[in-house]
Amino acid sequence: MRVVVIGASGNVGTAILRALVAEPVVTQIVGVARRIPRTDGSSTVGPPHDAAEWVSVDLTDDATVAERLDAAVVGADAVVHLAWAIQPAREPDTLHRLNVDGTRAVTAAVVRNRVPHLLFMSASGVYSPGPADGSAIDEDWPRDGVPGSSYALQKAEVEHHLDALEESEPWLTVTRMRAAIMLQREAGAEIGRYFLGPLGQLGLKVATGPLGQALGGAVRGWQGLPEPDEPPLLPLMPFPAGLRLQVLHPDDTAAAVRAAVVGRHGGAFNLAPDGALTGQDMADLLAAGQLVELPVGLLRGGLDLASRARLVPIDAGWLDMAAANIVMDASRAREVLRWQPARPQGEVLLEVLHGVLDRASADTPPLQR
Repeated sequence: MRVVVIGASGNVGTAILRALVAEPVVTQIVGVARRIPRTDGSSTVGPPHDAAEWVSVDLTDDATVAERLDAAVVGADAVVHLAWAIQPAREPDTLHRLNVDGTRAVTAAVVRNRVPHLLFMSASGVYSPGPADGSAIDEDWPRDGVPGSSYALQKAEVEHHLDALEESEPWLTVTRMRAAIMLQREAGAEIGRYFLGPLGQLGLKVATGPLGQALGGAVRGWQGLPEPDEPPLLPLMPFPAGLRLQVLHPDDTAAAVRAAVVGRHGGAFNLAPDGALTGQDMADLLAAGQLVELPVGLLRGGLDLASRARLVPIDAGWLDMAAANIVMDASRAREVLRWQPARPQGEVLLEVLHGVLDRASADTPPLQR
């Protein structure tokens, strides 16, 4: 089985390569990226990237994208499309050109070359804001994205394009993986660069250092609380009031992708753990239970000002998406793909936080420091 992974050098792509390498049915893997791990396109220095044949494709280069994609996907049994930019966050038109127009170029290549299976990595943000009662949603929830978030709106636009593609090309199996937030240690440097920026990373270093520990001890002493057996990572846990998060390790996402590709399972699949992390869960995990709830509106205003002042790399749309009260039910993935996440959410969160602090990286260009 020949599988082409577009965006194979990034956070999720690296995990999917690991899963495909371990799958006996998959006999050939093609990795596609704009910045391939080695200039000759053959391999990288180590696994899992050394198992792939690499093809360099710039999805925004109108002059070369069709020819290069054709060379990559010809003869494929499945194409897994992951490539998606989140920066520059303040330039939605630039992101649209890569994310939406780039996906259209991929689907056109899939149709031209009669590839029988296309898997698109969507996200929880594709959904409209969740129900008022906070209940979990299945794959039939409306998919219009979250107003204010270019990331969410572009994911929704691509999924509507896939709807039309399925209607016009009934021979093509289309799979959409709507995944929760995907985090792993090797993406620590990338996450710090894309989401925190220099100022945010400095603040995290201070909060987890001696000054933060002293502050946490002072707060617990003022409240008359006993010292925990081990010093917590953070002195306090500031968190938007009412917000909940679902966190997934990319290896768990990759296990679902592997099952869908090998079984050629079409349709949409929510990929998420059972339940969601609340602010108190985060505080218990990271700050000895010391939660400081902050109004979402106040945080949004501050984030918007900081973004406009170029103090943080992300825009307020990311908070809008996080505050949309979307908690996914992954029953369909459990039933059809026999899938269950292996890594607890708290473990994943601790892993990536230490990865950000250590500026952890991998050998591929997107994951390097």
